[in-house]
Amino acid sequence: MAVATHWSESVCGNPLDVVEEIVGGNDWSFERYSDDELVAGCSGRWCDYSLQFSWRDDVGAMHLACALDSRIPRRRLQSIYELLALVNGKLWLGHFDLKGDGALPVFRQTVLFRGCQGASVEQLEDLVEFAIHECERFYPAFQYVAWGGKDAEEAVASSMIETVGEA
Repeated sequence: MAVATHWSESVCGNPLDVVEEIVGGNDWSFERYSDDELVAGCSGRWCDYSLQFSWRDDVGAMHLACALDSRIPRRRLQSIYELLALVNGKLWLGHFDLKGDGALPVFRQTVLFRGCQGASVEQLEDLVEFAIHECERFYPAFQYVAWGGKDAEEAVASSMIETVGEA
């Protein structure tokens, strides 16, 4: 991930300005809809991701929603709800849920940045990297359940396997 080197170590004010530098530095497409909202797109190993950043100055909080480019068939929703419970139990930060009628899997995380220091560039980079990492890690589990007909436990077990080396 590219580092926004010309920014100071901590960000006072609106951290979306730094997020804009981070996504721009990675050559990701993005749109800044307002002072409080930015949407970016990036390609991952398994699919494309849509990242929506929202800043609430009144509470000093940044919300990130990272949507997987994968719709869930309605007939598999009950199995996906079981998967969500198992996957969310494995996470230290954030959670997955489903967005809208299209049953779009989304990873969400909110971080509070209170105090005079504000958000650091590193914290914002970590927020983005962590969201993408968790989406990459669990994308296959969503696919196994949605399209492969696997049960939730089997899908989570397969996504938790750490591979070593290359074939």
